[in-house]
Amino acid sequence: MATEAAVDVPKDGSWPALRERAFAAMAHAYAPYSGFRVGAALMGSDGSIAEGCNVENASYPAGMCAERGAIAAAVARGMHEFTAIVIATEAEVPTPPCGICRQVLMEFAPQLLVLSVTRSGAEAQWSMPDLLPHAFTPTSLGAHAASKRRRTECM
Repeated sequence: MATEAAVDVPKDGSWPALRERAFAAMAHAYAPYSGFRVGAALMGSDGSIAEGCNVENASYPAGMCAERGAIAAAVARGMHEFTAIVIATEAEVPTPPCGICRQVLMEFAPQLLVLSVTRSGAEAQWSMPDLLPHAFTPTSLGAHAASKRRRTECM
């Protein structure tokens, strides 16, 4: 499959390692309701990798997407800057992150490279600005957030 947008390979050529780790994470997905298993491998700016898989719940909104799971795992390890993510699925067509995941990924990595791969070998690539062109970011909060932070820090 052709790429959706031109996205460079991470400088260290790590797509193969990320792809392998994303598929390994997908194997652990808990998707008894949708049957749509997803794995994600997120590369930190230091080259370390954090994985996540989707975890569904009978109360559907309580589920967790693989991409947000990878972010949570990375943050728990002290990682806050990311360069690339691979999303692996068993779908026929590569799947981009959902809207909530796009927002969370944008918070941490506005220039993140995103590669979606399938078991059949199909791929699609995007950058975060392509996926979420008019993002709500910390700067969107403007002076209100800065004022609130100052008040909180004084307490």
